[in-house]
Amino acid sequence: MFAPVYLDHNATTPLDPQVREAMLPYLGERFGNASSRHEYGRHARAAIDTARAQVAAALGAHPTEVVFTSGGSEANNLFLKGAAAMLKPGRVAVSAIEHPCVRESARRLVKQGWAFDEIGVDAQGVIDAADFAEKLSVRPQLVSIMLANNETGVLQDIESLASKARSQGARIHTDAVQALGKVPVDFRGLGVNALTVSAHKIYGPIGVGALVVDKRVELAPLIDGGGQERGLRSGTENLAAIVGFGLACELAESRRVTDALRLAQLKESLEEGLGRLGATVFSAGAARLAGTSFFAFSGVDGETLVGKLDRAGFACASGSACSSANPEPSKTLLAMGVAPDVARGAIRVSVGRATMLDEVDRFVGALSEELNTLRGLTAMAN
Repeated sequence: MFAPVYLDHNATTPLDPQVREAMLPYLGERFGNASSRHEYGRHARAAIDTARAQVAAALGAHPTEVVFTSGGSEANNLFLKGAAAMLKPGRVAVSAIEHPCVRESARRLVKQGWAFDEIGVDAQGVIDAADFAEKLSVRPQLVSIMLANNETGVLQDIESLASKARSQGARIHTDAVQALGKVPVDFRGLGVNALTVSAHKIYGPIGVGALVVDKRVELAPLIDGGGQERGLRSGTENLAAIVGFGLACELAESRRVTDALRLAQLKESLEEGLGRLGATVFSAGAARLAGTSFFAFSGVDGETLVGKLDRAGFACASGSACSSANPEPSKTLLAMGVAPDVARGAIRVSVGRATMLDEVDRFVGALSEELNTLRGLTAMAN
């Protein structure tokens, strides 16, 4: 027997030991409410200010542009709903491969009189240039396109897309949750009006994220109260988690190049093995995150295979973790033109900082065994 192998880092990452150590004092003797005016409060405020500067530095932003939230979903909701609340109803356009928290937030605006447009992608999952131009031609006020897809790992040319959107007067946002720590994420360089990141994708704590937003963009808060976070996110700050987030950002940026090289080697070895087994690897021809592979086998149900792999000691995902309760095929793959029966069999493997090459090799071996078993049962049933 061997220890279970974790291959689902796009869902969440383990907490970095250095981050845990940095957080521990704020779960004990360094408690305090950052809004309090006594010494405990001042120490808490200083810790949050340090973390805000760390997050900003990792993203090429100014600390005053960083608004702490409970995570990526809240940050995405804050931009779309907050910006819409300050505008007359118009058009909102999001890509067909967005995370549900972006897609459903945009759809919610329809009830407030907004028109909803979905920007198509090509067979590799890259924004379709002609469709993007068509959607911009009707002058949407809000546009959101993710930097890196959580399922396929496909990277979009956000700098170019943002330039075109701004030229049509749109406010543009990008969900960079999966990209941070894996590729350069420069708020100024990307040219967006707002950007979302989350701690638990970069070996930080679950329950904290941030919206980085240009101060010239007016937002209405989702949560009213004491006016914390420039009045955009009231509520006592999650002190320990924010401290952890700050250090996680600093560490992620310092290790980004080294990590990317290792992850690319692991992905190459994995996909060579997948090729030998006859897998279809989605978006193989596009620029992708180094550690993400999304694939399927003809005639094999993804959920069933993931369950068998779990029992064999390998944790991976059937599609995106945020949609795992939904039996429908991956919306990302359907948008790419993948047939529903193939999309229903998709499996995502996302390696991480601690993943070893022998673990990838063992996974490929276990996958081969489980595929042979499933195909044998199918043959018997027929």
